[in-house]
Amino acid sequence: MKKLFVVMIMCGMSFQIKAQSEEVQQLLLNIEKLAQFKKILQNMYDGYKLLNKGYTAVKNISEGNFNIHKTFLDALMQVSPAVKKYKRVADIISYQLRIAKEYKLAFNRFKEEKQFTTEEIDYLGKVYSNLFAESLKSLDELSMVITSGKLRMSDDERLQAIDKIYMVVEDQYSFLKDFTNNTNMLSFQRKSEQAQIEMSRRLYGLSR
Repeated sequence: MKKLFVVMIMCGMSFQIKAQSEEVQQLLLNIEKLAQFKKILQNMYDGYKLLNKGYTAVKNISEGNFNIHKTFLDALMQVSPAVKKYKRVADIISYQLRIAKEYKLAFNRFKEEKQFTTEEIDYLGKVYSNLFAESLKSLDELSMVITSGKLRMSDDERLQAIDKIYMVVEDQYSFLKDFTNNTNMLSFQRKSEQAQIEMSRRLYGLSR
């Protein structure tokens, strides 16, 4: 009985020692994991600092470039006096005024001469109206080019744009002259034909 009691005490002590050993091993394992976790956190923090430093550097550089870029773009929004005083600016405006004046005079004359039918007068009106509308578009484009704050363009680009507008308006005016001259010729032919008919009627004593 006494031996059995001793054996039981020894077994209990052995179990307790084993349990304590496992706890120690688990504790050591936890400490090792904690150290690894702290190392991971440190690496993450170091990486964040490096990334943030790089981002800040890039941000500063990009903002510096943007400021330079903005200054350049703002300068392009300004129109120099040389562009505004460019000879073809006045020429374009002059062409547009002549188009407006001459088409109205011609169209009113054709209506008064009564050499054209109602349908023909409507057609002439549409041609002249479309031409005048296109000339106004050209004038709007010119206004955009020579007004500060409207377009981002260098002086050379503005001058090239003005040259293109000038050629367009010049073509519009040429078309107006050709169209009006051809219409005048047609009106004159019809007047001549009417005059010949009237003369023939008088010669032969014919009445209408």
